[in-house]
Amino acid sequence: MQTLNLTAVVRNDFGKAAAKAVRRQGLVPCSLCGNGETVSFSVDVKAVKPLIYTPNSYIVEIDFDGKVEKAVMREVQFHPVREEILHIDFYRIVDGKPVAIAIPVRLTGNAEGVKIGGKLALSARKLTVSGMLDKLPDEIVVDVTPLGVGKTIFVGDLEFDGLKFLTPATTAVCAVRVTRASRGAEAAGR
Repeated sequence: MQTLNLTAVVRNDFGKAAAKAVRRQGLVPCSLCGNGETVSFSVDVKAVKPLIYTPNSYIVEIDFDGKVEKAVMREVQFHPVREEILHIDFYRIVDGKPVAIAIPVRLTGNAEGVKIGGKLALSARKLTVSGMLDKLPDEIVVDVTPLGVGKTIFVGDLEFDGLKFLTPATTAVCAVRVTRASRGAEAAGR
């Protein structure tokens, strides 16, 4: 799994006024939770943009004056009008415990249903999984080659070593939809 490094400044002031003062300095207020401890800090807004404006998932190494903590991003709050980042929540990674993280899905292969005119639709761009840090992949690769017209691949159909899917098993990952062209090809084949 890819790693992103952030330099943090610990915050001791809390509340709305303190958060606004931090944002005026070009920083984003953040919190790191987990393992029975919460740390409030701020990071440069430019440093977190590669973490937020990407489809990829990252393990974040947060540097607190030489002490490095590993974490995953849990939630980002945006201003409703200006699209400005208001707050970021991180969750601490503890050695020896599984990590829950949303990982992007990538489809490979040429679906059989697409060859006869169906349309491939990706329903879930990211799936939430749990696993040990060294077993987490950068992306979940799904082979769609055997997928026919009107068929769907669900989360319950996927199996990866060392990963447990937290997304419900009944969630559709991708499907080949019926189109006029595929109906015509099916009628001509009869």
